[in-house]
Amino acid sequence: MNAMDVDVGTDAPGALARQDLSRRSIADGLRRVAMRGRWACLSALGTLLLCACAMTPVQETTPPATLVHDELFAPSQEVISADRILAPSPAMRAFIQARLTRGLRGREPREVLVDALASPGELKLEYDAEMTRTAGEAFEARMGNCLSLTLMTASFARELGVPVTFRHIYQEEQYSRVGDLQVVSGHVNVGLGRRPSDFKVLGDQEPMLVVDFLPGAQIRRQRAMDLDEPTVLAMYMNNRAAEWMALGQLDRAYWWARAAWLQAPRMTAGLNTLGVVYRRHGDIAPAEQAFREVLRREPGNTQAMGNLAQLLRHSDRLAEAQVWEEKLARLEPYPPFKFFDMGVAAMRAGDYAGARRFFLKEIDRSAYYHEFYFWLALANVGLGRWDDVRESLAKAEEVSTSVPQRKLYAAKLESLKAKLH
Repeated sequence: MNAMDVDVGTDAPGALARQDLSRRSIADGLRRVAMRGRWACLSALGTLLLCACAMTPVQETTPPATLVHDELFAPSQEVISADRILAPSPAMRAFIQARLTRGLRGREPREVLVDALASPGELKLEYDAEMTRTAGEAFEARMGNCLSLTLMTASFARELGVPVTFRHIYQEEQYSRVGDLQVVSGHVNVGLGRRPSDFKVLGDQEPMLVVDFLPGAQIRRQRAMDLDEPTVLAMYMNNRAAEWMALGQLDRAYWWARAAWLQAPRMTAGLNTLGVVYRRHGDIAPAEQAFREVLRREPGNTQAMGNLAQLLRHSDRLAEAQVWEEKLARLEPYPPFKFFDMGVAAMRAGDYAGARRFFLKEIDRSAYYHEFYFWLALANVGLGRWDDVRESLAKAEEVSTSVPQRKLYAAKLESLKAKLH
């Protein structure tokens, strides 16, 4: 099974002895889940850019409700409830009773939970980024993206009485494309604390046990910011908005983006997404207002900057657009997909060696996007580098973020192997 590594560790550099007690064996077991892939909180951006899981500490001066325009969209056909995102399903509660509570017997509940995540005979989790699932949906499907699996883990933990801390990890963002949207993904994981009733030795200051759905996660080296629950719920809503937008369902995307923005007004990703929905819906003034509000709070936000520049250019406000484009170019001289697009252009010109160089440059700064490896494989075909073709296709399969993608690359790889033998 192809998926994403899940790692476990502590979030404090000094907890060496405690970590050696059982973390290593737990982490090894979690790796056997074989979960490969790293896409976390999906946020659409580009052509129209949305940002990832950004937070801002500035005081809001614009009331959030003034930036929503329900009158422009058809009424919502679904109930958008924050309560159901983390709520355990009946099947989850049954699993707790049948599999988890019987395993306690003097053990810490958090370690019993981690064992269940790790055991090949238990949850058998698989990574899939087709949609962001609630905790209950992720359990039912036995798959999800990073945010979905984090929600599921947190939901289980709370049912067991284990304190939960959501964590936003500072790292390089990963970019991908969904149709004509560009997507930037941040990353979250979850820390499991001790229950207040758990026995502990006097002076034992063991930190949280961190569960991370990321390949080869170096948990002790991570720089993390704690997230409150409203922000995590808003991230889920923002993801759903981006996913509906990628499907062209702008009315549904609006209601999810609206919910994300009102759920956590300090999370600028929700407002940026809302602006993209307005722009795609043809509502230029509300879109501009949304992007400018993001930039008022975060003057260096390149996603909102790119969105605003594009909106102004498409509105024939060329002088204004140029000002923002020049500022964006100074902040981001080589934007995401720059080298990839140059590689595709080289392929069309028949320059396979040049294309290969550009694809490798893009991979050097974003090593977890399957299309980069697929196009690298095509360039290697043009050069007759068959061993490299096989290696590139295998890597494309490894970093794919959905089951259909993995099956497609696996089939291409098997077909290539058959032709070479």
